[in-house]
Amino acid sequence: MRQVWITRVGAPDVLQVREAPDPIPGPGQVRIRVEASGINFADISARLGFYPDAPPIPCVVGYEVAGRIDALGAGVAASRLGEDVLALTRFGGYSDVVVAPQEQATKRPAGLDAQTAAAIPVTYLTAYQMLIEMGRVRPGDRVLIHQAAGGVGLAAIDLCALTGGVETFGTASASKHGFVRERGLTHPIDYHTCDYEEEVRRLTVGRGVDLILDPIGGDSWRKGLRLLAPTGRLVCFGMSSANQSKERSILGGLRAIAQVPWLKVNPISLMNENTGVLGVNLGHMWGEVDRLTGWLDRILGWWTEGKVRPHVDRTFSFAEAAAAHAYIQERRNVGKVLLVP
Repeated sequence: MRQVWITRVGAPDVLQVREAPDPIPGPGQVRIRVEASGINFADISARLGFYPDAPPIPCVVGYEVAGRIDALGAGVAASRLGEDVLALTRFGGYSDVVVAPQEQATKRPAGLDAQTAAAIPVTYLTAYQMLIEMGRVRPGDRVLIHQAAGGVGLAAIDLCALTGGVETFGTASASKHGFVRERGLTHPIDYHTCDYEEEVRRLTVGRGVDLILDPIGGDSWRKGLRLLAPTGRLVCFGMSSANQSKERSILGGLRAIAQVPWLKVNPISLMNENTGVLGVNLGHMWGEVDRLTGWLDRILGWWTEGKVRPHVDRTFSFAEAAAAHAYIQERRNVGKVLLVP
């Protein structure tokens, strides 16, 4: 098999394609010939040495794949051989062959191609957990979605539209505003040319918002707390402000940590403000496979009904993995970026 390895901490060019023997599925496992692998910002954090959950470098990362089952371990029903699936992988997804527990490989609905399927698991499960399971979004809510043109951002726009009656605000570069409006975002905000905090206050006549989805961290969390209306919830699901450079920057990471509003995020302050702070890390949900599978089945049902629309921006070959990471770090993508063997 072929894999994309993080060979050392550093810039995108530390990614390298290597050959290895095909893995053999163990009891309860399936082997998948991969047609597409999702790239997520966690992979970039791992490459920069800022992702504590990643395997020790050198390693192969990757949380999601889509392809076809070509081998079965003991205890797996023979009917699954040849099944088209999408799967969650706790690392190792940057491979053209992966082995996964059978319960983490979900049969693809008819008509769902591999590339679209690979764009679903991490982005839509993260958005589902934030908005529906924990954020409890409902009609009449106002929701601020940071990085609205990214994979999770577009998934969140879809789920808000499904809820109905949700007013959405989203930060995105001006060149992406037309696309996110077409997807259903109510108020695109160009964070390059204006202070999004001031703009949200203007648009809400000072009231603020009920729910904020924030993968940026640092000072953005501080602003978010100020923007919450009474009973509002800030959902933190990343800290991209620590990874602004293509090279590892300890100073940048320390600066982002120093900007976290530590004094404001405590039970007394939250109680007095009638607000809440929630945290989401899909990578720590591996012990909840049944729950994740249930959410994913629901999302795939919505895809079948045409109610969610995963968007693949670009695909890169394994040999172009470095360019794929750079493309994401330069904030050029609209939607999901994939690796294809």
